[in-house]
Amino acid sequence: MALIRNSKLRPRILVVGGGYLGLVTAQNLLKNLGRGEATVTVIDPNPYMTYQPFLPEVAAGSIEPRHAVVPLRRNLPGAEVITGSVTSINHADKFVVVEPENDEPFELDYDHIIMAAGSVARTLPIPGLKENAIGLKRIEEAVALRDHLLSRLADAALMEDDEERRKALTFVFVGGGFAGIELLAELEDVVRSAIAQYETLTEADVRFVLVEALGRVMPEVGEAQARWVVEHLRERGIDVYLETFLQDCTDKRVKLSNGEEFDADTIVWSAGVKANPVLIDSDLPIDERGRVTVRADLRVEGEDGVVEGAWGAGDNAAVPDLSGGGVGGFCVPNAQHAVRQAPVLAANVLAALRGETEFKQYFHKTIGSVAGLGLYKGVSQMGDFEARGLLAWLMHRAYHGYAIPSLDRKAKVFGNWILNFVLGRDTSPLVDLDVPRKSFVEAAESKPVPKKEPVKA
Repeated sequence: MALIRNSKLRPRILVVGGGYLGLVTAQNLLKNLGRGEATVTVIDPNPYMTYQPFLPEVAAGSIEPRHAVVPLRRNLPGAEVITGSVTSINHADKFVVVEPENDEPFELDYDHIIMAAGSVARTLPIPGLKENAIGLKRIEEAVALRDHLLSRLADAALMEDDEERRKALTFVFVGGGFAGIELLAELEDVVRSAIAQYETLTEADVRFVLVEALGRVMPEVGEAQARWVVEHLRERGIDVYLETFLQDCTDKRVKLSNGEEFDADTIVWSAGVKANPVLIDSDLPIDERGRVTVRADLRVEGEDGVVEGAWGAGDNAAVPDLSGGGVGGFCVPNAQHAVRQAPVLAANVLAALRGETEFKQYFHKTIGSVAGLGLYKGVSQMGDFEARGLLAWLMHRAYHGYAIPSLDRKAKVFGNWILNFVLGRDTSPLVDLDVPRKSFVEAAESKPVPKKEPVKA
């Protein structure tokens, strides 16, 4: 395995992860580094950053998929961007193993490493879950969910068997956190709109189910707001099961802990996240949840003290919450913290690079939460101020439209919203995206036109 060393004879700052934290941290580093002072290298499996708060709206068709992602190379001029996965980290010798998708693995050395690898879906060993469920952490999953749900409507419209139709039109969502509630509400909204286009279907044919293990939803908002969300969903005809677990979904036969059983063609899993497992194959200190342990200045710290040259923040790090509002004393994994940790992280890495010993402490008291629940519906809580309905929905769009990086993406997102308001939301699915060669292969395998015998005079 080849070791690629920094041929430019200057320190390399290696950013593992090109999500929101990695992108904005790298932008801040590039902006403030002197000429030739250091090389900034960003490694991510995707050539773009996905703005995850927009995934529910991508799934609902309110935002075009490419408008919810930010290209890394275009927005990081001057950085080395490597499209690949970091599979192991050896900080003692300061190198990582990088595995490109279609090439041989190689080793890459560094002087400072920034762990910004984010999180992945936290799954449980439930029978049938791996085979039948889908999550919502990537733009591809959002597109697939949209097309799957709308295609099931088209299929069900032609079904004569009641049981098959009921299965096709039953949609189960497991997890009542922010992401799960937003996704459920957005998709229920678009499916109800699409049903109006079918003469053989009615809204009564469709069933949406929410399964949540806790006694409430959306822990980021207050009890009153959480109760209102449940009441709102039930008023829309959604079955909400609290203090209930998914026990089995083998062959898409859903079995719940409350004893209910039914068939469902669509099972969506959004029951939490966990730190990127790349940290397991590293010599960096991690906690019992697999997060790299860091100080409030975002330097990695283990039992023996600070780990020089190692930094971490975001979803893959246990960042102390100095405001006292974090769960277990740590910052919760959300975009609000990533936005504010990035400039602190960049400033401290630059300080260390220049031999300084004073570092900024990360401190942020949450300003509140906003969530969209479908067109013109939302919920928000900003301190003691609570909003529901249209106002909360406008606050949600205003905040996230502002927060997505790059001016061109902001313009395209707001353009999507304006066009949808004027022209209406598109509810047409795109078929066979997972098998784009299907039509070509079928054409190649089709029978040739039989030769006709010449007509005799």
